[in-house]
Formats: sequence, C-alpha cells, structure tokens
Amino acid sequence: MEKILNYINGELVEPTNGNYLDNYNPSNGEVYSLIPDSEKQDIDNAVAAAKEAFKSWSKTTKQERSEILMKLADSIDKYSEELIKAESKDNGKPETLAAHVDIPRASSNIRFFAGAILHDSSEMHEMDGIAINYTLRNPLGVAACISPWNLPLYLLTWKIAPALATGNTVVAKPSEVTPMTAYLLSKICIEAGFPKGVLNIVHGLGSKTGDPLTTHPDTPIVSFTGGTVTGKHIATVTAPMFKKLSLELGGKNPNIIFADADFDKAVSTAARAAFTNQGQICLCGSRIFVQEEIYEKFKIALVAKTSNLKVGDPKDISSDLGAVVSKGHMEKILSKIEQAKQLGGKILIGGKREIFEGELKDGYYLQPTIIEGLPFDCDINQEEIFGPVVTIIPFKTEQEVIEMANSTKYGLSASIFTENISKGHRVAANIDAGVVWINTWLLRDLRIPFGGMKQSGIGREGGFKSLQFFTEPKNVCVKI
Repeated sequence: MEKILNYINGELVEPTNGNYLDNYNPSNGEVYSLIPDSEKQDIDNAVAAAKEAFKSWSKTTKQERSEILMKLADSIDKYSEELIKAESKDNGKPETLAAHVDIPRASSNIRFFAGAILHDSSEMHEMDGIAINYTLRNPLGVAACISPWNLPLYLLTWKIAPALATGNTVVAKPSEVTPMTAYLLSKICIEAGFPKGVLNIVHGLGSKTGDPLTTHPDTPIVSFTGGTVTGKHIATVTAPMFKKLSLELGGKNPNIIFADADFDKAVSTAARAAFTNQGQICLCGSRIFVQEEIYEKFKIALVAKTSNLKVGDPKDISSDLGAVVSKGHMEKILSKIEQAKQLGGKILIGGKREIFEGELKDGYYLQPTIIEGLPFDCDINQEEIFGPVVTIIPFKTEQEVIEMANSTKYGLSASIFTENISKGHRVAANIDAGVVWINTWLLRDLRIPFGGMKQSGIGREGGFKSLQFFTEPKNVCVKI
C-alpha cells in the first residue's frame, strides 16, 4: 500500500515518529493509502527549512518568482490526469468535476498570482511640496497555510500562490482526509526543480500538526479555510501572538428567487448551487427562498430537475454526484435530515443513503435532498450541513427575505435572481455576505477580495487583497 510522505526542504520524508493513518476512498469505503501521522517535530523541521529558505527567496526578483511559479503551473497541467484521478479517489467527487473545475483552477490560481506580482503597485501621496510619502510592501516570513478537504488542490494553491509570489515561504498542512493531491504536488515540485524549503507540506491531524503550525513563533501569517469551530480556536490561540490572520469559514448561504426572475435559469442554477460537489462547497446555496407567486411552480421544477441528477461512481462520466467525503460526515448529514423530519420538515425528494451493489456497496453516497416546511430560524436553517441537502422557503416581500437571509450567524455568500437590476442591487446591498452574485453563482474573479462577514471569516482572501495580506506595508516619508 502506498505511503504518502511529507515534503520538507525539497525532499519527501517519512514522519519522524514513523506512524501512519489510514486514507479511505469514499467511493467504496476501502483504505487505499497511508497518511503520515506527523507531530510537532515534523512541523518544527518544516518551519526551520522555510525560515532558512526565506533568506534567499525573499530577495529574489518578482520576475524570478513569477517564472518559477509559472513553471510549477505548467507542471500541474502536465500531470492533470493523475491529479484528477487522485482528487476523485480521495474526495469522492465525480472525475468530471475535478477535470473541469478543481485541477484546472489549481494551475490557474498559480498563474494568476505569478502574473499579478509583476503588476503590483504602491500608493504615493505628495504633501503640498513638503514631502512625498510612499508605501513599501515587504514579505513577512513563513506562512502557515491550512487547507480543507472539499476542494483539496484548488484551495491549497489559492493559499500558497499569493504567499510565494510575494516572497514568503510556506508550510502547508492539507486536510488529513484528502492528502493525495498535495502529495502529488510535492512530487511535481521536485520534478519542476522548485527551490528547496520554499514550499513545505506536512500531513497529519489538526491537533498534532495544525496547532503546532499556527502557534509556532516563526509563522507570523496564518491562512485557514475550514470549519467555524476550528477557526475560533485558531483565532483564540494566535491572538496573543498578534499574527496576521485570514480565516475563511462556514456559510449558510441564501439563494433568493424573485417572481420576476428568469425562471428556467433560476431553477437550473439553484440545483447546481445546491448539489455541486455533493453540496460540499462553502458557497453552496443551501437555503432557497422563493417568492410566493412562483413558489409552487418553482418547487415542482426544482424537484424535477433534482430527480434527473445521477448519484453514482465518480469514474462514470454520467455521474452528477459522487460520494460524500467520509463515513462520519455521511452519518452527520443523515442525522440532520432526521432532525429536519422531527422539526416538521417534509422531504420533497431524497433524504436517504444511496446504496449500490458490487464494489461501491460500502461507499458513502447520499441522495440529493430538498426539504420544505421548516421555519427560517430553526436549527436546520441556521447551521451549516455541508452536504447535498437544501431547504426551500416561501417569502412575500423584499424586506421579509432580507431579514430571513440575514438571520444566521454566517455571512459568506448569497445569490439573487431577478430581472429587475435595480432590485438586485438594492437587495445585494442589504444582504450580510462577503460575496453576492446577481443572476449567477460561483462566478469568481481573483482580482477582488474573497471572504465572509460575521462568523464566516476575517481577513478577506484572494486577488490583490491577498497579495497585500502576505506583505507588510511600510510608509516612507521623504522630505522635499
């Protein structure tokens, strides 16, 4: 059985304690590889390597860093087929999704920041002939980057690319649930001749590796994507150390459908926003609010659309949904569905585990599920489920839907569907969310900040904001 290795100082190495964890394939429930059960010593080794590499990497020119990152992006494209299969096997998602979204986006992330660093700019302010002030932005040091399991390589590269482009070095900890693409990235880095120590990847449990990484005195920057509970913990333990912190956390995102929306487009997008990646995207529209005039028609159309979605083998190109990421996560989602029933919710479609014969019989498959009849403020409509489960809720007025949409502790994203563009902008301005789409979903531009409000996170990631997050602004005043 293949052993995944840590990537430290340009080499693939075993964990110092020699211990490993089982890595499960969600599509069949079988162990197919072993993950390093790393500890603090492995983190210390990686941080030491990154700290040493920072001395030279931070002094390289922007052009040099850009060229090295572009070469890495090219190498990811070269091995895209292997990465697609690894992502699907690790995560349970259809290979078609990995092929069209995750892996292409990984290399695109690196290319974007490799290009952006060449076009970065600085502010200058002239003081009426007395002096000139300008801002220098310098790299900070070793960035601690912790990425989640739902989009393993996509989100890992989104973190490491801006950090490396701005002259920082990185110690990354991928999720222990989905380590394989990060391991393949380690191999790709070695083949591409990536400088030693600039990027280090340590695998393991959060308690054994995440905590030592985020609290390490030599990691002044922490970027974390994952659950809100873990984000609170990181914020608590790093606050006394005054680290620069970026947290991209949970979401309970509203999808608001007005009566004047393009009906077919709204139905199609609502289904895609609900069930893409088995609903395991922090931006999924898990609460669908539909104006009363079209509620019944929309509900029927959405159920019909959902009934045509195929749950199946991730290797099958006709599969729309694969397996959820783990047995524990599957059981958690099923328990939420049972809770919804107890609260009076009506299952319009789905609500059960999908069981197959043959090699997939032990896989973690769930039917896409739509629930109606629940109050907007019940637990099911307030807490993130992170699976193929959505609720549908009628509303009467703009003000009513704004209040319901804003009722949760989260504020990551929202989608609004209306042909009245003034209404779209008006509602968008009043929704508590860091990202709001009008008549679309998941259309991303890396030039703009990304992140949430309230308990969905702090320190917006992405775009030039992210480039600034990984640098330390320094004002310089020159007397004329």
